[in-house]
This record gives sequence, C-alpha cells and structure tokens, in this order.
Amino acid sequence: MIFRSPLPDVVIPSATLADYALANVDAHATRAAFIDASSERVVTHGELRALVKRAATGLAARGVAKGDVVAISLPNLPEFAVALYAVTSLGAVVTTLNPLYTPDEVDKQLRDAGARYLITLPLLLEPLRPMLSRAALREIFVLGEAEGATPWRDLFTSDAPPPVVNIDPARDLAVLPYSSGTTGLPKGVMLTHRALVANAEAGVHGPNQLSGNDVFAGVPPMFHIYGITFYFGLAMRLGGTVVCLPRFDFAQYVAALARYRATFAVVVPPVALGLAQHPLVAEHDLSALRYIVSSAAPLAPSLAESMEKRLGARVVQGYGMTEIAGASHVQRENDPPGSVGVALPNVEWRVMDPDGGAELDVGQHGEIWVRGPSLMTGYLNQPDATRATLDDEGWLHTGDIGYGDAESRCFIVDRLKELIKYKGYQVAPAELEAVLLSHPAVADAGVVPMPDVESGEVPKAFVVKRGDVDAETLKAYVAARVAPYKKLREVVFVESLPKSPAGKLLRRMLKA
Repeated sequence: MIFRSPLPDVVIPSATLADYALANVDAHATRAAFIDASSERVVTHGELRALVKRAATGLAARGVAKGDVVAISLPNLPEFAVALYAVTSLGAVVTTLNPLYTPDEVDKQLRDAGARYLITLPLLLEPLRPMLSRAALREIFVLGEAEGATPWRDLFTSDAPPPVVNIDPARDLAVLPYSSGTTGLPKGVMLTHRALVANAEAGVHGPNQLSGNDVFAGVPPMFHIYGITFYFGLAMRLGGTVVCLPRFDFAQYVAALARYRATFAVVVPPVALGLAQHPLVAEHDLSALRYIVSSAAPLAPSLAESMEKRLGARVVQGYGMTEIAGASHVQRENDPPGSVGVALPNVEWRVMDPDGGAELDVGQHGEIWVRGPSLMTGYLNQPDATRATLDDEGWLHTGDIGYGDAESRCFIVDRLKELIKYKGYQVAPAELEAVLLSHPAVADAGVVPMPDVESGEVPKAFVVKRGDVDAETLKAYVAARVAPYKKLREVVFVESLPKSPAGKLLRRMLKA
C-alpha cells in the first residue's frame, strides 16, 4: 500500500534556490528578512537581494565558478543567507560546516567535499590553521580580519552585475550537507536546486497556513538541512522575517520570542521542555506565537499538551531528514498525538518489512520509505551507501520504523538506523567507535544511545580493554577529538562485544 498526501500536489518552479527565494522581493522590500537578535541588526528583503548580487560579483571576481565547492562555517547570522545565495547563484555548491566541529572533523569534510573556498569567522578560523594546508583551499573569506584571509567586506566593492550562469535546477547541486544517513560515518548528501525548491514549496502549501507576516524564530542552525530549507527557502519565499541567534541561550531565546513578537517557533525537545516548564517563560509576553513545530526528534504528547496549555499556541510535530532536503510529513490540527501527521504535497510513502522487503498494510510496523521530488541524488563518492538508501524506483529507505493508519497519518515508533539523536544533532556511533579504537589501550568498542531527559539521547560506550585505562581518561580522549555534543557520557568496560557470524557489531544487543 502506498500512502499519499491528502494535500493537493503543487507545481514546482523551475528555478535556482536564490531565484525562488527572492522572486517576490519587490512586494515586501522594506520588511525585515533577517534580524540578528544579538546586535538588533536588521537586513530587509530589498537589502538582502542587493547584498546577494554584490557578493556574487565579488566571489566570481575571486574565481568562484560553477561546480566549485564553497564551505560555510558560520553561526546563525544574516551573512549566512547572503553567502549561500551568492555561492549557489554562481552554480557553485555550498557544503555547510558545524561551527562546533574540531579541526579534524573540519579537515575530513573539507577534503571529502573537495572544498576550494571557506567562509567563516576569525574566531573559528584560528583553531583550523594547522590543517589548512591539507585542505587545498584557494581562498578563505572571514567576517572581519584574520591573517591570510580576505575580509568579507572586500567582496562588495563593485556595483557590476554578477555573471550569468547556466544552471539546470534539476541536475546541478546547490548544497552538500553531511549526514550519517541510516548508519556509518558522515556522508555528503547531494541536493539539487530543484530538491530544495520542491521541499520549500511543499511547505509553503502545507497545512500550517504560513504567510509573509510571520516572524520565524528557529532553534535549528543554518548549517542544518531544516535551516537551509526553512529559513532560506520557505521563509524568504513568503517574505517573512527570520530572527537569528548566533549562540543559543534559553534566556536570550525567550526574550527574542517576546521582543520580536515571533509567531512561529521551531524547537527541539529540550527547548520544548524549557518552554513548557521553565519559570523564565512566565516573565515574557509570548502571546504572538501561533505555531510551534518540534523537529529532529520525537516529542512526547504530554509535553506538547503542556506547551499548548501554557503558551496558547498550536504545537505540531514534523518528520524529515537531510536526504529528503527537509520535511516529508507534518501534523495537521486534528491529527492524533504521537503521529508526525501526513505527507506534504507531492510526497508518497510506504511501510516495508525490514527483513523480507514485503509491502505492509495499515497498522503494520515496518521501515518507512519515502518518494518525492525533494530527495537527494545520492551520497557524494559513496555508490554503495547510495544504493543501500535510494533504490532504483526512487524510494528512500529512511531507516525509521513506523506505520500508517487509515487516514494516511504516519507514526514513527523506532529506528533501524543506529544514529544517536542529541538535542536534534546526529551522532554516528561508528565515528565515536573509530576514535576509541585509535587509543592504544582499547581493543574493541561499541557505542549506543542512552536515554537522557534533557537531551533525548547521549552516547554511551562499551569498551574492551587491551591495556590499563579508566573511563574518565577515555571520555577525555574522545572529547578532545570531536564536537562537544558528541562526547561520551558513560563508559562501561566489558569482556567482549556481541557480534554476528560475519563479525558485525550487534549494537542493538548492548543495553544502554
């Protein structure tokens, strides 16, 4: 049985991401597009369009051309939007970096993506200097001043129009974010302009009735696929306003919701818990909030109900992944608690037996497969991983276990995939296991998710020793080599790890 969206299909504009997002600027040129909540700096839609054109001219003059990969490592700032639109309008590809990444993590992504340019902050650049020679970068641009880097402002010296580039939205890549997919190490997810436009347009015509009058205050970072599609696709297409918080702080977030009269908030479960329970919320007027969307990890129905009662806003859940260029499902007003709602326009899905591959019916639990125009074209230089995730009929195998009901509503109940979801971030167990195995006192290691009230899940390691080492030493060893959200919270020493006859680690048999 194939489940289809009850929402009518939409026509997908044949446009680049920048042209799609900025198509209606004349109708709302003086409205704020991005507000930097830390400095109260405002960039209007008209100013955004002008900045994008000048940045594209400046980047082209510096050699950025179609097919080049440009890495962006920035917090949530208006300049992120300018950079992403300018780069992709030249036919170049943006690979987004988490600003929390360690130099080793940055090095791996830059080299795997083949990045030739980097846009970042001076503060983020300094720790990277020892590995920059390995990255083969042609030029680095910084928002400010840094030795050996070009100031961002130098790109805006010319009033000449940017070059006209022939871009095929259906074939040419726009962004290359990294995801661990259903398992394994992070991989480059190849997303075309059409994929991003298709997902944004489906959201525009989704059940939440958004408009250009909405003020969006989102927790998801701009380097994340939700930020890319939602902020730079949907919100700008509508002419809305995005409130940026360069560094997330709950008190500052709540203050920004109130100060800018935010109408639409995107949260992850730990932030939802704060909105439902933290006494600070009572000190602010959040009455403008109409919608709160929880993404990246399941939200308990009781928590959603608590938020609705306290804030008077509708709380809905969505479902999606990087490989879908954003969301594939979203709850409607009367969809039952615990569901992720119905498919967005143009999206169809099915439930398949993860063992035998047979198609399952209403109410039967199996792996969720999704098909639609926003899917990735594959993983960069990873043909085997691509074939394992995206089949010949265009179905994306999500690695999530769920079922559908008679009203075509989707329920997610478990995961086949081995990822750990920490506050919405993906943590790949295989990555942490590789770090542990590089320690001379570790013979074998297995990492699994451990439930955590505040964060959802945290990494826990089971380690087989080959030498004298304690848990705190191993936790510190890993913490020095990965982003803070990936660090181990617990280490347990065991005599052996469960393995299949073929030697594959059976993580599901490890008890968190």
